[in-house]
Amino acid sequence: EMRRLILGPLGLSGTVVPDTSPEIPEPHAHAYYRYGEAGREETVDVTRQNPSWISTGGDMISTTQDLHTFISALVGGRLLPAHLLAEMCTPEPKAGYGLGVFVQDTECGGTVITHNGGIAGHGALMYSTPDGSRTLTAALNYVDDPGMSLAEAFQKATRRLVNEVFCGGQAAG
Repeated sequence: EMRRLILGPLGLSGTVVPDTSPEIPEPHAHAYYRYGEAGREETVDVTRQNPSWISTGGDMISTTQDLHTFISALVGGRLLPAHLLAEMCTPEPKAGYGLGVFVQDTECGGTVITHNGGIAGHGALMYSTPDGSRTLTAALNYVDDPGMSLAEAFQKATRRLVNEVFCGGQAAG
């Protein structure tokens, strides 16, 4: 159904379901994991892995172009009837989460629809204006041992990037 209703009609040829295969179609970025051991910093390539360990979170691999096409079509009304799209984009007040997407306010007073994801060593950012007219998609290759985590710096950099794309670099202030 995914192929018939979404992948095929949108032409998402760079999106695959890996099942339990550790192979990723070429070309692809490599994924890395950084950790500390015996007082030394080590980095290993974790590109090849069986994505089934993360359950449905690892069920699809995509390109940034396909993510752009998907989020634009989704919020632009090409995949769901208007009433279902509105319900999906209406977040639960305490969590900020709708039915499959997060709805976030930007620093300049706008709103973005987002759902980012990842698996060990890989990450993807996917943001869009509510009408699909402007998007931000990016692929990342990272993961650190919790003791070496760059999570806070990453979150700050992501906020700056979202601000640049959706607010023209100008935050409300």
